Amino acid sequence: MARFLVIGGFLAAVFWVFSIVDCIVQPASRHRGVSKGVWIAIVVVIPVIGGVLWFAIGRTRRGHSAADERYLPLDDGDPGHANAGSARRISEAEQERLIKELQDELARLDERGDTDSPGSRP
Repeated sequence: MARFLVIGGFLAAVFWVFSIVDCIVQPASRHRGVSKGVWIAIVVVIPVIGGVLWFAIGRTRRGHSAADERYLPLDDGDPGHANAGSARRISEAEQERLIKELQDELARLDERGDTDSPGSRP
């Protein structure tokens, strides 16, 4: 039993040191939630749990920064907008074609006298 405690303590110490080093070497842009100094303090003061918290919620994935995870509003059609071009755009000719199809469909439904539509109540 003592052997398992010694091995577990050694592994916990290795994980703790690895967590501290990883937290220190990451650029500040990859720290999520609070500042880099606060994360280092959390990992140092709360040895194993602080390391788990660091890897679970404090560190962003490689290639992402904490700013990438902020809410970005949907594209509002403004070409100068930060998200401009992210939504699917269709040409005016395509819009006209779709409108024509919908108008034809509505005309067919009116001619047929479809009573299942919501606007055809007596």
